Amino acid sequence: MSNKRILTWVGITLSALTYTACNAPSQVQRSPNKTLSAAYNGQAADSTNNVGKMKWKDYFTDPQLAALIDTALNNNQELNITLQEIEISRNEIRARKGEYLPFIGLRGGAGIEKAGRYTQVGSSEATTEIKPGRETPEPLPDFVVAAYARWEVDIWHKLRNAKKAAVNRYLSSVEGKNFMMTNIVSEIANSYYELLALDTQLNIVTQNIEIQTNALRIVKMQKEATRVTELAVRRFEAQVLNTQNRQYAIRQRIVETENRINFLLGRYPQPVLRNAQNFENSLPAVIHAGIPSQLMENRPDVRQAEQDLEASKLDVLVARANFYPSLGLNAAVGLQAFNPIYLGNVPKSLMSTLVADLAGPLINKNAIQATYKSANARQIQAIYNYERTVLNAYIEVVNQLSNISNLEQSYATKSHEVAALTESTNIANRLFTSARADYVEVLLTQREALESRFDLIETKMQQINATVNIYRALGGGWN
Repeated sequence: MSNKRILTWVGITLSALTYTACNAPSQVQRSPNKTLSAAYNGQAADSTNNVGKMKWKDYFTDPQLAALIDTALNNNQELNITLQEIEISRNEIRARKGEYLPFIGLRGGAGIEKAGRYTQVGSSEATTEIKPGRETPEPLPDFVVAAYARWEVDIWHKLRNAKKAAVNRYLSSVEGKNFMMTNIVSEIANSYYELLALDTQLNIVTQNIEIQTNALRIVKMQKEATRVTELAVRRFEAQVLNTQNRQYAIRQRIVETENRINFLLGRYPQPVLRNAQNFENSLPAVIHAGIPSQLMENRPDVRQAEQDLEASKLDVLVARANFYPSLGLNAAVGLQAFNPIYLGNVPKSLMSTLVADLAGPLINKNAIQATYKSANARQIQAIYNYERTVLNAYIEVVNQLSNISNLEQSYATKSHEVAALTESTNIANRLFTSARADYVEVLLTQREALESRFDLIETKMQQINATVNIYRALGGGWN
C-alpha cells in the first residue's frame, strides 16, 4: 500500500469533518428538545465559542473542587510518571541531534610492539637506524596524544529525519500529558459531584428515618387504641429498619468515593472537603460545543495521534535511506613518538590522518528490508489510530450532547414525579390517621416517594457528569 494512498485517506477524513462542520451543533442551551435538533438542522455553527477552550478554573467554579484538581495536577503519580517520559523524549532529541553533528574527542595512548625478525616489518626495522649509529629500539614503544574527529555526512537526510521524528515523539508525549490532565480533571470532577450526590442521598435517608419513626410511634399509639393490629406495627418497624440499613451502604460508597479522589490526588485516605449545598446549582447555563474541526485543535489525544503519524512518516524515510551508501569522514592530528621525550619535537613528532569512506549495502539486505517494511506497517498503524481517535472524539461529543438533552427532560419529568409522590405521602398519612386508608398504602407510598427522590438525585448527578464529560470530550482541562 503506497504512502500516497495512505495520506489520501487522511485527507478524505479531514475533508469529511470539515463538511460536517456545517451541520454541527454550535451550543446546547438548557431548554427541552433543542440539543439534537440544533445538532442536525443545518444551522451554521459558531466557531468562536467552545467550552473546551475554557480553563478548568473558569469551568469548575466550586472552590473545594478547584483545590482538589489543583492538588491532583501537582501530586498525581501517573501524571508525574508521564512528565518523566517527556524528559526522556527531550533527551532523545539531543541524542539524535548529536548523531548528525561531528564528534570530536581527545585520545592518549601508549603501547609496545615487537615484530618477528623474518617479517617485512621486522626485517625493515633491523636495517633502519633511528639516528646515525643507533638502531631502532626492539621492542618498539609507541606514545601518542591526538585529537580525532568522526562525522557521517548526512547526504540522504537520514539523521536529520531521525531527529525530526524524535521531535514529533516529544510533542506526542506532551500531548499525552495534556490528555492525561484532561482525564484527571474530569475524573476528579465526576467523583466530587458523586460525593455531593451521596451526601444529599444520606440527608434524604436521615429525614425519612425521622418521618418514618414518627409514623411508627403513631401506629403504636393506634395499636394501643385497638385501631390497628400488631401486623401494622411490625410492617412500619420493618420499613424504618430498611431505611436505616440504606444509610450504611451510602456511607460505604462515600468512603470509597473519597478514597478514589485521594488516590488521584496522590495522598493517603482522609476526608474530602466539600459543600453539598452547591449540588443543586452545579450546572452551567449554556454548553458551547463549537464545530467538529475544533477537535483537531483542542483534543490532546487527536494532536497526539497526529504527531505519532508524522513521526511514523519520517521513520519510513529513515529506513529507506539505509538502502543508500553512507559517507563517513575520519580525521586525527596529534603527536606520536617511540619515546615520550620526543613528543615535543615538532614537527618530527607531528602526525595527521584523513580518511573518507563510502559504503553501502550490496548483498543480503534482509535486515534493511525488514526494517523498512516494519516502518511502513507502523505508519499504516498510525494512520488507522489517527482515524480512530478522530472518530472517537466526534462520537463522544455527539453522545454527550444527546445525553445532556435527554437527562434535562428526564430530570424535569422526575421532578414532577417526586412532587406527586411527596403529596401522595402526605395524603396517605392523613387518610391513615383518620382510618380512611390502609397502612399498606402508606408504606407503599412512602417507599415509592423515597425511591423517586433517590432517582432524582441520581439523575441530577448524571446531568452534572454529562456537563463534565462534554468538557472532557471537547478537549478541556489541560490548558
